[in-house]
Amino acid sequence: MKFLRRGDPNPTSDTSTVDAGGAATAEERSSTAGKGRPTPKRREAQARRRGPVAPAPLTSKEARARRKELRGSRADRKVESAERKAATQDRRARMLAGEEQYLLPRDKGPVKGYVRDIVDARRNLLGLFMPLALVLILSMILSPALQAIVTLAMLVMMVFMIIEGVVLGRIVNKRVRERFPNAEDSSFSLGWYSFVRASQVRRMRAPKPRVSAGDSI
Repeated sequence: MKFLRRGDPNPTSDTSTVDAGGAATAEERSSTAGKGRPTPKRREAQARRRGPVAPAPLTSKEARARRKELRGSRADRKVESAERKAATQDRRARMLAGEEQYLLPRDKGPVKGYVRDIVDARRNLLGLFMPLALVLILSMILSPALQAIVTLAMLVMMVFMIIEGVVLGRIVNKRVRERFPNAEDSSFSLGWYSFVRASQVRRMRAPKPRVSAGDSI
């Protein structure tokens, strides 16, 4: 914008320039003007697409009716419950069969599978722990006089079980290091995993044994 100076021969030219500039500015403002409203947020747009939100229930009866409507009919709920039960049973069956993607994190990997095979191929004294504990509980209930004898027998058996668990852990660690030299599992982790596996009754082990007792691994 130019300032008018005294003695300028053509003062109207600057005025026209200013007017023209002002007109151009107004035109630019009118052409660059937005929609006249802020851009809606994504949450608001999604809410409009879903439709109007139902008003909150005013009474407990309306709330119960709303919950019942959302749950669907009893037949639909039975079908959904049966489908969930079937899916759960299928996942459990696949886990027991030893499918890798359905195993628990503690059982995944070729190293853990190899440890299970070593334990399952052995006849372990540790497998008698749970039956002996049940015998001790029953003897305490039925005949308190036998409690001292059964307790002493249990202590002797537990000493032998601990010794067997230590020996089993050493065997497992040695064979795993030979088979998987790059395994990252610690010696304690492998020993404890084999101890817990061996202390379970064979029929109750999960995943199910892939080998028979006495097989060479």
